[in-house]
Amino acid sequence: MIELIDLQKSYFASGQKKIITDSVSMVLPSHKSIALVGRNGAGKSSLLRMIAGTDNPDSGVVKSNGTISWPVGFAGSFHGELTGAQNVRFIARIYGVDTDDLIDYVEDFAELGPHFHMPFRTYSSGMRSRLAFGASMGIHFDTYLVDEVTSVGDADFRRKSEEVFNDRMSGAGAIVVSHSLELLSRICESGMLLEQGVLSYFEDVNQAIAAYRKLLAAA
Repeated sequence: MIELIDLQKSYFASGQKKIITDSVSMVLPSHKSIALVGRNGAGKSSLLRMIAGTDNPDSGVVKSNGTISWPVGFAGSFHGELTGAQNVRFIARIYGVDTDDLIDYVEDFAELGPHFHMPFRTYSSGMRSRLAFGASMGIHFDTYLVDEVTSVGDADFRRKSEEVFNDRMSGAGAIVVSHSLELLSRICESGMLLEQGVLSYFEDVNQAIAAYRKLLAAA
């Protein structure tokens, strides 16, 4: 279970105040895959980072009684001078999992070939996402935070990513951000819509998608 308590977050851009969450309070159920939709710039990635603890709200707190992954697709925690393998080794030590097992899993899953042993700074954005997704899926969390990463790579890799995600969902939950509404409808059960600092929850993911499409049509 993840509980958002009076979560307030805003920032200034081009001299204007942008509200991400406006005193949001909500309890997110355990073991459910939840789509997070909203217009570009609504703050979906910022909300994921606050839930992960990699970004702080202006006020309010996020509570959880389980483990939460870093936002998969956000590779800011990877060190540019370390190789992919070295970064994975570091992550394994932080999360207390078997180092060799995680390295073997990520090397096989990410399909980076010799790049796996090259500095992370040389990676393309797609390669970074593959490494981040593989490292996250190689560790068992109670809740996975996924930001666009299942759309990376060719059709075979996307299919493999979705299969791994679905396997993890048999014993965990997730919050998923993606521009592919068809993907969200397929892999998520429920949904949330973030609009102008207000977060709305829908038990049925297709209701969340319908509300989002209605919002776009009215713009």
